[in-house]
Amino acid sequence: MKLTHELLGPVEVPQEPRRIVSLAPNVTATIYALGAGERLLGRSAFCWRPEEAQQLPVVASYTKVRWDLLEELRPEVIFTTSGIQRQTTLALGERGWPVWTFPLPVSPWGIVENVSAVAAFLGVGGARLAGELAERYQALAGALAGARVYLEYQLGEPITIGRGAFMNAALEHLGAVNVFADRAQAYFPPPLSEVPARRPDLLVFEPKRIKNRAAQLEGLRQALAQRGWPEIPWLATGGDELSHSGPEFFGYLEEFVAAARRLIS
Repeated sequence: MKLTHELLGPVEVPQEPRRIVSLAPNVTATIYALGAGERLLGRSAFCWRPEEAQQLPVVASYTKVRWDLLEELRPEVIFTTSGIQRQTTLALGERGWPVWTFPLPVSPWGIVENVSAVAAFLGVGGARLAGELAERYQALAGALAGARVYLEYQLGEPITIGRGAFMNAALEHLGAVNVFADRAQAYFPPPLSEVPARRPDLLVFEPKRIKNRAAQLEGLRQALAQRGWPEIPWLATGGDELSHSGPEFFGYLEEFVAAARRLIS
């Protein structure tokens, strides 16, 4: 079939591609959730969900491609995501590889939309999965009504969210208030001295993928003491959960809501 890519122009791929490389973690997870994981030949270093994906050869990071391996695999299509993979998408296109880009969701509803979009591209049924995910998300509406939340991603230096972020939309759906929702930016280094004055009911920390849970939690306790925030309720996710925009996100969000309720109810 012939498609028009917004960056690359005309792209031709099979009607139901069987040999796929996915460099986008959310798309890789979606393909497995749709029951089409056997079509995957390769992944990016960040595609570690579900566990089966870890058996696939690593073709790329977000920005660097192993061109020799790609030549060996000869995929019929390569999936990328928007934003950080823009340059990778362009480089693949310049070398003549058929590439298709799925948008990075701006809200959890975008995950549901991507399930439908990936299913349509593959020629498999996606309505049931999309419907189940939508129902689970809708069931969480208002679950944290009125709670003021400070969210911090720990990516070396701390990063928090403004009203343009994916998780800001999720917090709004839960009825919670992002304490930095007055900022238009999606992501930015937090002015830590302002946080207590914004009266958070809950501090939420999203570390990198967990390797040593005990050490990370102890590090957080020390950081909170240094910041002078020891009395504010806090929790840490399992790592790379609330930042994940694949189908597993809704399970992570359900776990987050349950943990938050225990702390602030």
